[in-house]
Amino acid sequence: MKAGERGSAALEMAIVAPAILAVIALMIFAGRYALATQTVNAAAASAARAASIERTASAAKSSAAATASATLLNQDLRCASTQVDVDTSGFATAVGQAAMVRATVTCDVSMAGLIGMPGSLSLTASATSPLDNFRERK
Repeated sequence: MKAGERGSAALEMAIVAPAILAVIALMIFAGRYALATQTVNAAAASAARAASIERTASAAKSSAAATASATLLNQDLRCASTQVDVDTSGFATAVGQAAMVRATVTCDVSMAGLIGMPGSLSLTASATSPLDNFRERK
């Protein structure tokens, strides 16, 4: 090591370390964001399935909301607010005709829960599930 290069390794580390830590923090955030998105997608799919099993539109809406909330809670995703919208227009379709139920779940997630930063992030997912063609609908 030359006399003029003394302490250069410490200086290089002081310059590179914040960049490395930023990349690691970004990777952690990306992973937590992907997990939260997957959880909201699962909640929407579960809500649509629960709604499609019910016989009435009102029962479908309440079942979808309860199922979505339970799925989010089971996956340990803490939403500041949750909204479940269910399109039950398929229940008006005549028996023997193809019909669908669509559930849309919106979850406002605190950024503090993802990366420890202030603010919130709104995650939305939709899913559809078919109604049985030959089952009575009310």
